[in-house]
Amino acid sequence: MKIATWNVNSVRLRISLAARFLREYAPDVLALQEIKCTNEQFPAKDFAKLGYEHQAVNGQKANHGVAVVSRLPIRKFTVEDFCREGHARHLKVMFENGLELHDFYVPAGGDIPDPAANPKFDHKLDFLKALESRFRKRKDGNTTPVVLLGDLNVAPLENDVWSHKQLIKIVSHTPIETHLLAAACAAYGWTDVTRMFVAPSHKIYSWWSYRAGDWEASDRGRRLDHIWVSPALRQAVKSQAIVRKMRGWTRASDHVPVIAEIDW
Repeated sequence: MKIATWNVNSVRLRISLAARFLREYAPDVLALQEIKCTNEQFPAKDFAKLGYEHQAVNGQKANHGVAVVSRLPIRKFTVEDFCREGHARHLKVMFENGLELHDFYVPAGGDIPDPAANPKFDHKLDFLKALESRFRKRKDGNTTPVVLLGDLNVAPLENDVWSHKQLIKIVSHTPIETHLLAAACAAYGWTDVTRMFVAPSHKIYSWWSYRAGDWEASDRGRRLDHIWVSPALRQAVKSQAIVRKMRGWTRASDHVPVIAEIDW
């Protein structure tokens, strides 16, 4: 299976880019975040025409929202309550082949890294704690094939940002966020697929701000998009890729897809 995750930043606005990506990279499964539409507004027919007729959508008007489109049959999908604000930020998808997939869009957290002064940051920390707590209760990681992916909105390692020193007090890379994400990762024994293949000493990003005049020249990125696998799948992971070039496509999202190939 080739599985991809992408914060599309409005699926209706970027359906042509999604089609281009699917034709060029042909993942079996594409998980989307920040679709910014209701379930009824989701471009289901466009994806079906591309061969992705199996779909799961948890949409929300104008904001948030996650979706999974697949060439492989989906047995069922559900939404679990990770978000105290009731936002559409999660999908659990069960495939006919036995794989369990969780698509997450973790809250960004605003600009002020102080939960007392910034309710959005407090919400983000609460969401990360819920993520850790939910999977810590499960004891089936060694036997159950599970993939957790999405825009987790945290760059956990020093080389997941362009400057650890300058971003240590910036939301997405603060110590409290990176600690909570590490705790969530450890809770179920998850493996960070990108860092299986890219050493922690090497800088790598999946997001570049729209504020940069020339994103590629400045290269001030962050790795906010992740694919994790349960212990049962660790040995089955064959490759990973971050499709950096898509940041340069016309009307691109500020995020680019992350891809993992799993022998399942």
